[in-house]
Amino acid sequence: MDAIRPLIPYLVPLVLLQLGLMIYALRDLAGRDRLNGPKWLWAVVIILGQLIGPILYFTVGRKD
Repeated sequence: MDAIRPLIPYLVPLVLLQLGLMIYALRDLAGRDRLNGPKWLWAVVIILGQLIGPILYFTVGRKD
């Protein structure tokens, strides 16, 4: 536990960034009709892909 304590100031912003991106991506996914692939698959990628999943969705998944 003592080895993790110095890393907390670096991990907290990373976790907050991950959660913020995931929530924003899921809200965007819910309101979008045109996607590159099925909506359920993008939801899985966003949730399980951690930080990379939402970034993939915003760069590849949306059809604008």
